[in-house]
Amino acid sequence: MALVKAGVVVLDCAEPEKLAEFYKELLDAEEIHVTANRVEIRSPDGTQLALRRDVNATPPSWPRPENSLQAHLEFEVTDLDAAERRIVSLGGRPTETKDATGPFEERSYADPAGHSFSLRRSVPHGPKMG
Repeated sequence: MALVKAGVVVLDCAEPEKLAEFYKELLDAEEIHVTANRVEIRSPDGTQLALRRDVNATPPSWPRPENSLQAHLEFEVTDLDAAERRIVSLGGRPTETKDATGPFEERSYADPAGHSFSLRRSVPHGPKMG
């Protein structure tokens, strides 16, 4: 048995309750633990995410060099356009506008608190050919 096992990704933000609503709606997740300074959610596939209060949090500024990318989340989707409409309707915004087509097409966004995340088109996994 491993001495250390992976925990949960934690995003610092000024208003964890509001940011939890964004991710709960985006991931169809549920709250599993709430304190005065932290909200943890879990999506139906078991992915957990925590939002922690930091009143002095400043969002990453990617792609600008000051306070640049600290970490980002990556989500797989089958329909990038539908997912983008959902993100924007929930208060997120696109950050990468170039068209990156192909089998590994991805798009970058910021959540309402400015944290970076990307959507990547999921590629069907079939048996290896050849």
